[in-house]
Amino acid sequence: MAAAAGAASVELVIGWCIFGLLLLAILAFCWIYVRKYQSRRESEVVSTMTAVFSLAIALITSALLPVDIFLVSYMKSQNGTFKDWANANVSRQIEDTVLYGYYTLYSVILFCVFFWIPFVYFYYEEKDDDDTGKCTQIKTALKYTLGFAVICALLLLVGAFVPLSVPNNKNSTEWEKVKFLFEELGSSHGLAALSFSISSLTLIGMLAAITYTAYGMSALPLNLIKGTRSAAYERLENSEDIEEVEQHIQTIKSKSKDGRPLPARDKRALKQFEERLRTLKKRERHLEFIENSWWTKFCGALRPLKIIWGIFFIFVALLFVISLFLSNLDKALHSAGIDSGFIIFGTNLSNPLNMLLPILQTVFPLDYILITIIIMYFIFTSMAGIRNIGIWFFWIRLYKIRRGRTRPQALLFLCMILLLIVLHTSYMIYSLAPQYVMYGSQNYLIENNTTYDDNKGNSTIATPKRCDADAPEDQCTVTRTYLFLHKFWFFSAAYYFGNWAFIGFFLIGLIVSCCKGKKSVIEGVDEDDSDISDDEPTVYYD
Repeated sequence: MAAAAGAASVELVIGWCIFGLLLLAILAFCWIYVRKYQSRRESEVVSTMTAVFSLAIALITSALLPVDIFLVSYMKSQNGTFKDWANANVSRQIEDTVLYGYYTLYSVILFCVFFWIPFVYFYYEEKDDDDTGKCTQIKTALKYTLGFAVICALLLLVGAFVPLSVPNNKNSTEWEKVKFLFEELGSSHGLAALSFSISSLTLIGMLAAITYTAYGMSALPLNLIKGTRSAAYERLENSEDIEEVEQHIQTIKSKSKDGRPLPARDKRALKQFEERLRTLKKRERHLEFIENSWWTKFCGALRPLKIIWGIFFIFVALLFVISLFLSNLDKALHSAGIDSGFIIFGTNLSNPLNMLLPILQTVFPLDYILITIIIMYFIFTSMAGIRNIGIWFFWIRLYKIRRGRTRPQALLFLCMILLLIVLHTSYMIYSLAPQYVMYGSQNYLIENNTTYDDNKGNSTIATPKRCDADAPEDQCTVTRTYLFLHKFWFFSAAYYFGNWAFIGFFLIGLIVSCCKGKKSVIEGVDEDDSDISDDEPTVYYD
């Protein structure tokens, strides 16, 4: 017994060490990613650290899902029995540890979304005005941040007082109803309040995923397959455009050689052509730099590898969307309807991902690797979607995300959007494999009566069965993720309809990405790019 417990402790220590190395890798990736895209001329320490910290929290939160599934699965053997060290107290400690991890990370996300990121954003918005001092910037930022804090407080209050059940006595007095609400609040220990707030943010994250992730899943692989236009060919086209614009300028200026003033229409046209000429010469400098860059030659050598990755990613996207479609169709046909949030236990229509995970469970840790890959793919396609679309407020473009030219405010927006999308990732994974997300690879014992052929007697044989909704509560441990996902039925219903919208937007994005031509090698270098430096050309590859 002691030896088994010691071996289990060593394995858990090794697991936590691997998780610690993963955290260091996440921090390193976040630092490199932020430094890669932030503007060289507008780099600020506070905004950089805020962006790195927020992006790291998003990735760490996404990494907690496979850890949660692993821990509940690790407590049981494949024969359906609990391991020797996994008694009731140890199991409860592990569950509480994961739950506290969710509490901590979700609380940090609330702090970032409603307090820290808005404060830093409005601080730098005020900093753009040279006439304002530090105190004025801080006061104005705090004033706007207070509005976000009020929204957060309202969400926590609503979530705390929304009862998860109704009083049995319909003739109860108003005081009894109020007393019931306070008893519900006390019994939840703040879990419902936090869950309601996180679910509200997850709903916003669903809209961001529909907008950015659905498009990124089609744009990322097709951009890798199609590649970019040739720098030499673009430079030739640009030189022809310069000659044409110079001819127009000479034609307009020739009208005033005899001293006559130019008409107002010609002056406006001359100004437009001169601005166009400056932009074309700027493009000429960037194209010349890129054509002679060693990075261009290196990327050209990697072109076959990019095509292979693009084909792989498009197959992954199709696998994801087909699995999501079959899962949603299963809910539409076999769930109890909108009043239950379209929740089903188990699966009636198998989808490719739901069939693949049980097969990979037989070889540790292939199923956890697959879940991690899906989560990271979801995040990276979200980043690709944000880069390609930019940050918009309805029909108004607010910011572009460009390598080496992204403003601090745009980076803060990017990290906030990714935080919200990561919250929705857990529900997307649950939609694809509900039973796996609930129980992992747990089995439980079910007794079967067996009769001997010579009719001398009966015997009871315990056989393992995959954990599902029919399993006894003391035999299967539900992941903490599931508790947060289905605290309120109306959010689950909204997520269900959001999945259909996600599929629709992916198909639209796929058609748009197929119809679009190759991207320019200096995508985004145009008249409205205020972050371009004439003195520091940069190689632009998404």
